Amino acid sequence: MSKEPTGTLETVGGRARLTIVREFRAPIEDVWAAVTESDRLGRWIGTWRGDPETGEVLFTMTAEEGAPEDGMRIRECVPPRRLAVSTQVGDDWWDLDLDLAEADGVTTLTFTQPDLDPTMADSVGPGWEYYLDRLVAAETGGDVAAIDFDRDYYPAMAEHYRSQLSG
Repeated sequence: MSKEPTGTLETVGGRARLTIVREFRAPIEDVWAAVTESDRLGRWIGTWRGDPETGEVLFTMTAEEGAPEDGMRIRECVPPRRLAVSTQVGDDWWDLDLDLAEADGVTTLTFTQPDLDPTMADSVGPGWEYYLDRLVAAETGGDVAAIDFDRDYYPAMAEHYRSQLSG
């Protein structure tokens, strides 16, 4: 895991597209389980309840104390390669895409938030770096609790994201 920011931003139609990549020495099915099974998700970000076959579940961020249960829509699910969801954040909905590929014993997870308000990039980018590093720790036996958002992610990574949109 790196405390250096790794995400990239590009502007598409006046909106920012955030992309962050993480690699795992694990089969694609194992990484898929880590990003789709409620108990595995609970180790690093949150849990869901409901019936995903309906296309909607309720999601609770367990990584944030007192977070409300919010709606999550499943836009596309192609196991074990692609999961595209829309998650409720207050009154807004955010699209989040996860694409997985496996080669030579390494599974690459590409996380994309394709329609990010550019004014939020300097906080949302560090936030997803934080959560994805928690995923890496959970899947590699690391100490998830030792990952400190305030110390290592925000505001430490904010300029990395601001500069990508201003350049």
